[in-house]
Amino acid sequence: MSTTTSRVGKAVVSAAVLCGVVLSARSAGAQGTTGRFDALQELNGSVETLVQRVEQSVVQVLVTSGTPRQEGTRGNTDLPAGRQRIVGSGIAVDSGGYIVTNAHVIDNATRIEVVLPARSGAGGGMRSLVSGRGRTVDATIVGVAPEIDLALLKVEDAHLPPIHMADYDELRQGELVFAFGSPEGLRNSVTMGIVSAVARQPDPDSPVVYVQTDAPINRGNSGGPLVNVKGELVGINTLILSDSGGSQGLGFAIPSTLVQIAYPRLRRYGDLHRGEIGVLLQTITPTLATGLGLSRDWGAMISDVAPDGPAEAAGLKAQDILTSIDGEPIDGLPRLAFQLFTRSAGDRVRLGVLRGSDTFTFEVLVGERAHDVDRLMHAAEPARNLVTRLAIFGMNIGDASADLVSTLRVPSGVMVVGHSTEEGTITETGLVAGDTIHAINGTPVTSVTDLQTALDRLKPRSPVALQIERKGQLTFLAFELD
Repeated sequence: MSTTTSRVGKAVVSAAVLCGVVLSARSAGAQGTTGRFDALQELNGSVETLVQRVEQSVVQVLVTSGTPRQEGTRGNTDLPAGRQRIVGSGIAVDSGGYIVTNAHVIDNATRIEVVLPARSGAGGGMRSLVSGRGRTVDATIVGVAPEIDLALLKVEDAHLPPIHMADYDELRQGELVFAFGSPEGLRNSVTMGIVSAVARQPDPDSPVVYVQTDAPINRGNSGGPLVNVKGELVGINTLILSDSGGSQGLGFAIPSTLVQIAYPRLRRYGDLHRGEIGVLLQTITPTLATGLGLSRDWGAMISDVAPDGPAEAAGLKAQDILTSIDGEPIDGLPRLAFQLFTRSAGDRVRLGVLRGSDTFTFEVLVGERAHDVDRLMHAAEPARNLVTRLAIFGMNIGDASADLVSTLRVPSGVMVVGHSTEEGTITETGLVAGDTIHAINGTPVTSVTDLQTALDRLKPRSPVALQIERKGQLTFLAFELD
């Protein structure tokens, strides 16, 4: 879409909205010019009230990254502000300073800062410029879900109000929506548009769907909220399609329903802790169907079955076409993947299958997705691996798998393999599963015993600086012990 076409489209939308207001005013009676202006002022006041309420939950995310990133015009909307500096956005989703943003915004972060919103009632014009600077605080990572591009941060601010979640099932094409964030680094910005599509799948073989909108979204909007006219979260702004690098009316947001599912898991586990049935799914195309002689040229097909996995045990095979899950018809990969996404280990699902011209129903036990770190967590013992004052389970690097050790820059220390259920400590330290602790307050750490001994020497409220390795990069986490 060209820039000229985009502007015309927005003008049409704006004209349609204003015409609707004017017609409503006329139908209410012969109120004259004053009545029509009153209706426009009422609309303006409603939008202003919505913006003032929502902006109190929106933050700017400033990331110092250890690795320079290449920026493309068709992709993420985070803004590079220098060689290793990224500007994004975020939205408070729960009391206590819990903020959701995009995983790609904080990728390779060595330090994360959040600019909190200024107090409401800053006023317009120069008053808004002077009093709307906000306050910058450090943030810690609670959890990351790169598979759906979401991350959960924590800041120490009890006054950051959480946004309300919209019911994704009630979202309709053509609804008015507002995009908040820091486009091109311009903090506390808002744009208006409509829902262009409720569920858009840019990649046919990816299970992730997005809310598509023509509300102007630019680099720096990543992680910011897309809200409806009630001020409820519709989605997290994530992608743009653009030939120029700027908005041309093709913006995409992660649906609010995924945020609702992911948030409690990220807060509790640090990752999604997803269940799986041991299959690889693929979208069926007419060409694929013809080449394989399938009985249907649309829908979702199993392209691979993991050996010794739940699906193989249940009798599923490659080239099976999935037609339903727990009795709900499946018309494509996104709906099927979302239904599986909501399942946890131990659940059972009934899958309807079309195999050739025959139909079958299989009951499959959902297993837990096995990661190397997860396997270490299963081997952890509280008496030997629990580090109480950090509320983590740690594993000596010497006891970890060779594959994990080979990726470390420093082949010694304590790897974080999980968290205990003690509330609050996880977010205060910022440690996530997979982190390796190399030193505490400058003293090298070679074992869980070393780490526990060093912590036992510290009094409550003592400052702690952990040197950790995360994704091949060394950084420090600083906090005070409880």
